[in-house]
Amino acid sequence: MTRAAAGVLALFLTLASTARAQEVGPLVKYGKWALAVGAVGMNLLAADAHDEADRAFDRIEEACFADRVRCLVNVEGRYADPEIEGLYQTSLHQDRVARRWLILGETALVGAAVMFVWELTRKNHEPENIPFEPEVRSLRNATGVGLRVAW
Repeated sequence: MTRAAAGVLALFLTLASTARAQEVGPLVKYGKWALAVGAVGMNLLAADAHDEADRAFDRIEEACFADRVRCLVNVEGRYADPEIEGLYQTSLHQDRVARRWLILGETALVGAAVMFVWELTRKNHEPENIPFEPEVRSLRNATGVGLRVAW
């Protein structure tokens, strides 16, 4: 048996035993955490883009309060002052960027939630080597509590 074949066989046996023991593959096992971390990161990027849009709009407001003439709008619906128009376009662009990051982040969060629920609904086989297992039984007028010893 070559080294490559032995490596593939070892990888297959490792993945097969993991999938059999936990009823989910490594994609779900680790993918849910990757999606959750990605969702947090994308929402942080969305917040950063939103803050950038707010800063640009605040600069527009400051300029308009200082000199109202700079904020006049031409017949096309654009600001007559090119600097103010540039700030407005920056604000619009950053809002669109923030919206995209939010949509992607929330999609990743939903994907992570689906994977968490999927993993929780899979059968969880307890190992056979638990030597002492507590046992609770419902009896007629009482509840029995005991300890089962496996031999």
